[in-house]
Amino acid sequence: MKLWVLRHGEAEPRANTDAERRLTGHGREQVLHSAAHLLGQPLQAIYASPFVRVQQTAALVHDTLGFAEPVRTVPWLTPESNVQQVLGQLERLGLEHVLLVSHQPLVGALVGLLEHGHVQQAAPMGTASLAVLEGDWPLAGLMTLHHLHHAP
Repeated sequence: MKLWVLRHGEAEPRANTDAERRLTGHGREQVLHSAAHLLGQPLQAIYASPFVRVQQTAALVHDTLGFAEPVRTVPWLTPESNVQQVLGQLERLGLEHVLLVSHQPLVGALVGLLEHGHVQQAAPMGTASLAVLEGDWPLAGLMTLHHLHHAP
């Protein structure tokens, strides 16, 4: 399995609710920079949090790649989601090449758990950071972090 984990781009500091925060112009540029690293990759699906800034991030990636399948919005990729629940969902998907678009602290904890087997060593995922993991199964400590790209 190859798994890409992308944090949303820079977002507005405030909105009516956290879920309504939108990407800034700089955030859109960051996302496009990270999306370039996905060109030519064999993605089967893009899963994204329902929060506006993540939906915008996923849409930019989707459009940049000319991805045929729609972005799949799921409730298990919000900032407070449980990393073990995410692993369970990944196992149920049965896909080999997946992009997850989400938030901190979830993305850092997820990458750390998959690489190290625990969440105490979370990956440093700034806005629009893209992690590339590979392994036979999406299980704690059984995936290798091949690359962690940080957007400018």
